[in-house]
Amino acid sequence: MTAGKTRMAARSAGRLLDSPRVASTCVRFTPFETIFAQGDRCTSVMYIERGRVRLSVISRKGKTAVVAMLHAGEFFGEGALAGQRRRRSTAETMAGSTITIVETADMRRRLHEDVALSDWFRAHMLAKNIRIEKGLATDQLFNSSRKRLARALMRLAHFDERRLPRYALPAVSRSALARMSGTTRPRVAALMNDFQKLGFIECDNEPHGGLQVHRSMLNIVLQD
Repeated sequence: MTAGKTRMAARSAGRLLDSPRVASTCVRFTPFETIFAQGDRCTSVMYIERGRVRLSVISRKGKTAVVAMLHAGEFFGEGALAGQRRRRSTAETMAGSTITIVETADMRRRLHEDVALSDWFRAHMLAKNIRIEKGLATDQLFNSSRKRLARALMRLAHFDERRLPRYALPAVSRSALARMSGTTRPRVAALMNDFQKLGFIECDNEPHGGLQVHRSMLNIVLQD
């Protein structure tokens, strides 16, 4: 997303959330705190003011898969607006985050009041869902575990061509990276060692932190 589009999205979100007819609550979460769990009742829509949020699902066999990494300026939990009664995923913070929570009825009323705002919100959510579906299909069907892990690291770092050459990541375990990239923990450990030797990342050998991702990681993602 370009800087101009980011500012426009922020203004639109502000119009939606700052209305006196929308009762919202701003909540601060610590890293790796669960915002809602799969199976919880759907009673609200949420907006990320600051931080990162991971959406994951658990299969009937108990396996966990990460379906999206969201950043500041994105909504989630919108299924409540479509009559969804139970959460179909678990939302967890990946860093200290500030989340605005809006009750479903208030959000529906505000969107009905402002047609232009409703159109923007619909387009915003469709774009997010298309990005998630495209990422899932590309990662799981066409990419190697090496490329999937590289993409996962870059999503965590919120890669943007306008940013600085390296990005600090929130603390994340090898097990979490394995779930995000659809591979095993030993494979992640081996790939991370390779990435470090090639200069794509820097880490302090601790499993939970000190990780920096360099712009050169893009070379892996762009490989045929």
